[in-house]
Amino acid sequence: MPDLDFQLFDGDNHYYEAEDAFTRHMDRKMRSRCMQWAEVNGRKSLLVAGKVNRFIPNPTFDPVARPGCLDEYYQGKNEKGLSIRDAFGELEPIHREYRERDARTAVMDEQGVQGAFFFPTLGVGMEEALIADPEAIVTAFRAFNRWLHEDWGFAYRERIFAAPYITLVDVDNAVAELEWALERDVRIVVMRSAPVRTPGRSLSLADPSFDPYWARVNEAGITVAFHGGDAGYGRYLDDWGEGGTVQSFKSSTFKSVIGGSRAPFDTFAALVCHGLFQRFPNLRICSIEMGALWVPWLMQSFQRAYGISPQDFPEDPSETFKRHVWVSPFHEDDVRELGDLVGPENLIMGSDWPHAEGMKTPRDYARELNAFSPGEVRGIMRDHGLSLITPRPQSAL
Repeated sequence: MPDLDFQLFDGDNHYYEAEDAFTRHMDRKMRSRCMQWAEVNGRKSLLVAGKVNRFIPNPTFDPVARPGCLDEYYQGKNEKGLSIRDAFGELEPIHREYRERDARTAVMDEQGVQGAFFFPTLGVGMEEALIADPEAIVTAFRAFNRWLHEDWGFAYRERIFAAPYITLVDVDNAVAELEWALERDVRIVVMRSAPVRTPGRSLSLADPSFDPYWARVNEAGITVAFHGGDAGYGRYLDDWGEGGTVQSFKSSTFKSVIGGSRAPFDTFAALVCHGLFQRFPNLRICSIEMGALWVPWLMQSFQRAYGISPQDFPEDPSETFKRHVWVSPFHEDDVRELGDLVGPENLIMGSDWPHAEGMKTPRDYARELNAFSPGEVRGIMRDHGLSLITPRPQSAL
């Protein structure tokens, strides 16, 4: 593992949502259409749109898995053929630092982490759970964002940069939520890597009807993250006979092979091919917790399309991608290969701490960077992430 004589910037940290994360600021009249808690078969369960939601096996997060307990499992080092349940091992009571920001910054001090982007755990599965009711989506995430600002802050002590969740199912609301967050010093927002789906309509994230939102992001110069979660690809899996509700840590061999790459591949292909970056050249986009297996596939597809129809692109689409997109590869990916393909300057580390499938400590990510120079290691482990928390004025282009 490279020696690290600097503090880190972690591109992928998480909190475990408080039980009232969606309900604290929600109109009670909307709870039955959005989120409620109920006792089902003697167990506290989360109801979303009136149904028991199974995106997270235990949405109270108490008890919870140890950080990094599935590290070797996801690296493919499962020689004993353990089930994922066995690989989890013993659960433990939830820690204060998973839900309290001052306790968390104390742990960050111990870990040598100067700052980090913070993303939802439960929240990244909720837009799909409410997909049939756009008003409920808007209501739920408006409430969620107010809880997030209250409990974590958008730039707390210039260390915790929690990302409010923006949905485009109502573009006017998206602009209003962004304005509200900008007034509170937001540096990064998180979105779903999926088409924008409403009843009777499905559109690309880069469709011009959403330009009012992207124009404001472009003007503000903040960063947008697309983070792994339930992207709604159960519809695609339905065609292969393997659809159904997405549940974390439950998969099949087929889903494991195809599931991780489809959503980011499609999302970033759409952003480039539908001209978003030409219309808004100040955009900075991150791919977080979606791995990197899809990136070589996308670059190859771009090159083929550009070779066949160069007139359809204002420039080489691979260069457009590299100018606007930063990728946080999984630690089990071939990070050196990815660096050679898109440039080390486009990589940011993400430990996924304190999730079970992430790293035991953020510094462990450096073990994947032995093939990089000390300067490249510092960039991936610190400088590139730090650069993305500073809003970029359009005049800098």
